[in-house]
Amino acid sequence: MVTNPTSKPTPILLPDKSLPLPPDDLWSDEPPLESDLHREQIDLLIRLIRSLFRDGGAAGRTDAYVAGNLTVYYSPNQKKSEFFRGPDVFVVLGTENYPRRSWTVWHEGGKYPNVIVELLSDSTAETDRGEKKEIYQSLWRVPEYFWFDPMSLEFQGFCLVQGDYQPIQTHPQGWLWSHELGCYLGIHNEVLRLFDSSGKLLPLPEEAAEQRAEQAEQRAEQERRRAEQERLRAEQAEQQVEQERQQREELLARLQALSPEQRRILGLDLPENSGD
Repeated sequence: MVTNPTSKPTPILLPDKSLPLPPDDLWSDEPPLESDLHREQIDLLIRLIRSLFRDGGAAGRTDAYVAGNLTVYYSPNQKKSEFFRGPDVFVVLGTENYPRRSWTVWHEGGKYPNVIVELLSDSTAETDRGEKKEIYQSLWRVPEYFWFDPMSLEFQGFCLVQGDYQPIQTHPQGWLWSHELGCYLGIHNEVLRLFDSSGKLLPLPEEAAEQRAEQAEQRAEQERRRAEQERLRAEQAEQQVEQERQQREELLARLQALSPEQRRILGLDLPENSGD
């Protein structure tokens, strides 16, 4: 969440071909995060967004690079210490997904992030709302920019419209739609999470595994209950058959106990007992 030591954004960055390019594997130069909440929120968002773009993920594509607290170098003609930013979370679409030490724009085909999320803190909030927003809008042309304060839960988002950031319309639940990611960002249990277009919370891989295990257990329990119900029905049917057999035998025994005259009166022609 470090800010560029340059106080004002540079409006034009023209390459000077007489200067050698820095190497493409510059190390990131970001400071430690300000709190556990900030670190955990960054890790959470990175894992959730990476899950979107994995094979079989909700995004339906894998050509995305997702990183956090990693330096973006965007001036190929300057020193490493100039013209850089370190977004808390950023996503670049239409690129290869492999580990990087930093994001060097001049070695990435001129690509800048498609989505940036900054986590506000006492020391960075003013810059995140002002100078960084201006750089992301006017220099980087980032299509979508969000900020979130893990302490106060302040949450806002902007999309680039004809070169200017416009606030993203808020969902009744307070979520903000990301066209670039194809999902909502919103607060859930005081952390920033992702939701699909229907409003369903997008799970972490371990949450999804736990849900699948719970669903499998529920299906197994339903199958056990179904089998138990079938067993009870079969037992009841068997008991019914046995009860009806006993009733028939009792009736036959009572009728056979009648005298010949009683049988004649009743018009019965019963088999005689075959006793000795």
